[in-house]
Amino acid sequence: MDHFLSGKPVIAEGAAPAADFDEVEEFFEAEDSETVEVIKELLATRVRPAVAMDGGDIIFKGFKEGTVFLHMQGACSGCPSSTATLKSGIENLLRHFVPGVEEVQQV
Repeated sequence: MDHFLSGKPVIAEGAAPAADFDEVEEFFEAEDSETVEVIKELLATRVRPAVAMDGGDIIFKGFKEGTVFLHMQGACSGCPSSTATLKSGIENLLRHFVPGVEEVQQV
């Protein structure tokens, strides 16, 4: 609070902008494109609505060698139970519905 009351700028001049994680391209092999589409559909219809109710969001980032890489945003990014949600909920859902998914990791 002292900083705001001092009248100093909130952002220092010449400061580099933070990297926007949304701009990072998705990565997966071309032969996995059908699997990736199923993963994205499940995330959009079953996972994102539930996560959004808690003030968060989940974004698909990649798929490689059976591992799905997801990015948690909003309230979910700092939530202590996001790891449990990722492993217990999302990983089990994807492993059940998508052959070839072995693990889910947060990036």
